[in-house]
Amino acid sequence: MHCLGAEYLVFIMGYSVVAGAAGRLLFGYDSFGNVCGKKNSPVEGAPLSGQDMTLKKHVFFMNSCNLKVKGMRLDRTALCVSSCPEEQLDSLEDVQLFANTSGSFLCVYSLNSFNYTHSPKADSLCPRLPVPPSKSFPLFNRCIPQTPECYSLFASVWINDVDTLHRILSGIMSGRDTILGLCILTLALSLAMMFTFRFITTLLVNIFISLVILGLLFVCGVLWWLYYDYTNDLSIELDTERENMKCVLGFAIVSTGITAVLLVLIFVLRKRIKLTVELFQITNKAISSAPFLLFQPLWTFAILIFFWVLWVAVLLSLGTAGAAQVMEGGQVEYKPLSGIRYMWCYHLIGLIWTSEFILACQQMTIAGAVVTCYFNRSKNDPPDRPILSSLSILFFYHQGTVVKGSFLIPVVRIPRIIVMYMQNALKEQQHGALSRYLFRCCYCCFWCLDKYLLHLNQNAYTTTAINGTDFCTSAKDAFKILSKNSSHFTSINCFGDFIIFLGKVLVVCFTVFGGLMAFNYNRAFQVWAVPLLLVAFFAYLVAHSFLSVFETVLDALFLCFAVDLETNDGSSEKPYFMDQEFLSFVKRSNKLNNARARQDEHSLRNDEGTELQAVAR
Repeated sequence: MHCLGAEYLVFIMGYSVVAGAAGRLLFGYDSFGNVCGKKNSPVEGAPLSGQDMTLKKHVFFMNSCNLKVKGMRLDRTALCVSSCPEEQLDSLEDVQLFANTSGSFLCVYSLNSFNYTHSPKADSLCPRLPVPPSKSFPLFNRCIPQTPECYSLFASVWINDVDTLHRILSGIMSGRDTILGLCILTLALSLAMMFTFRFITTLLVNIFISLVILGLLFVCGVLWWLYYDYTNDLSIELDTERENMKCVLGFAIVSTGITAVLLVLIFVLRKRIKLTVELFQITNKAISSAPFLLFQPLWTFAILIFFWVLWVAVLLSLGTAGAAQVMEGGQVEYKPLSGIRYMWCYHLIGLIWTSEFILACQQMTIAGAVVTCYFNRSKNDPPDRPILSSLSILFFYHQGTVVKGSFLIPVVRIPRIIVMYMQNALKEQQHGALSRYLFRCCYCCFWCLDKYLLHLNQNAYTTTAINGTDFCTSAKDAFKILSKNSSHFTSINCFGDFIIFLGKVLVVCFTVFGGLMAFNYNRAFQVWAVPLLLVAFFAYLVAHSFLSVFETVLDALFLCFAVDLETNDGSSEKPYFMDQEFLSFVKRSNKLNNARARQDEHSLRNDEGTELQAVAR
């Protein structure tokens, strides 16, 4: 199954390299099939194609103030020029002088600059006068007119006409430096958060929770402020700005809901901080047996970076895959190839599946190392190279296990994305309230199933490391063991996972805030909502890959504890493998939970007794 999926992904990659032309998107192209800044091959039937544009790196629109849409395409003539005219040109003599002084020819290539003022065809082959001053913008290297009236007309026609996918890709490419900077910020924050958990204390937990609360409130406030700023900006005329405004509103609503839920959970669980600190100290003691576990996220991060760069490159190539068609006047248009959008869908599935596969390999490696150290009788003599041993077992025996586990995630997430899309589509209709409610219920069910599968996969990997069984058998055994022993550690384990989740939220909050501030400066020419979503997803993925070390170690320890209880009784014949500190911690947590349960039951009986006396009277 995985081999077929990998082969098809390789096919898409090869197809995108052969059929795609990312250079057209990155550097821009003229109306005759030439990519600016490159040496081009000729297009059959287009006499002005195949020119050497190495020194002509900017795209100039001849009638930038009078762009029109004819049919389904933009009626404009674009040229590759060496520089944009920074001053207004009022006559053909000015255009000719600009060509002679700067070497930038603003008329069609077939017309020599000496004939600008003499040729009877100059009016149709040269730009409409006056030529407004323009400046090269990083987006596609276009010459953007600088006069307010011309800029407004140019932007409203050109940007609104561009296909949505190309607007999204342009947002990614024009903001690539910002995206790279945010990825580095995510890496630094994840490292800082990992070392915070490594040397955790009660004071650090309190500071950490305070930072999470402030970060959530601050991001919500910034999002609502940006939406207010958009709604009061009367100059909004572009589809990009309208799309950004809608996405900001969606971000604000979602972040407000998440903030409210997390604040309630923090308030309810605030009294378990002391137990949490003890739990992480035990986890850190287990990590001390294999300290290089903390460096596992680094190679995971490096592999994810490589895969994401490759994925974006293939996406750019797929977005520009098209066949050249010669139109009237020798101009060239690129038509999308049939079936290309189906490749985009499979490419998205490949993103989710492969990312989860990489993370699953890390989880399997960490679980194997923890299992090796836990089931070691001599605690003072830890096993040699447990991480390398776990890696070798993974690649030689259990690749199928992680493939199956990671494949379950896109099987659930893709329908959830489809349901979410259909739910948003129904919001625009005046009827269908029942349908929207059903879709919302389906979305919640898929979300719950997704979270359950993530937890089940992690425990299945640990059970595979313990017993060496396949994925399905391991998942079944893990479910049985956890069901029998859930009373021992469910609440403590869940609260530990919740604290780790708050660490991921903190990393995403700071990254999203930085992205909001950076992307908002170019709101007119960027569909920055999608790049911001990618950055947020990447931030969570990186934070998850780093902090999941503690999560995986924690879950693996408790599962090993449950297996230890199942197979041993603490006698001299069958002594426990567990550390005495771990056993005493579990006993203290159970006593605390039982005391609280008895207190709640006692208060409930008192309430019922009072109510019965009132009725008996």
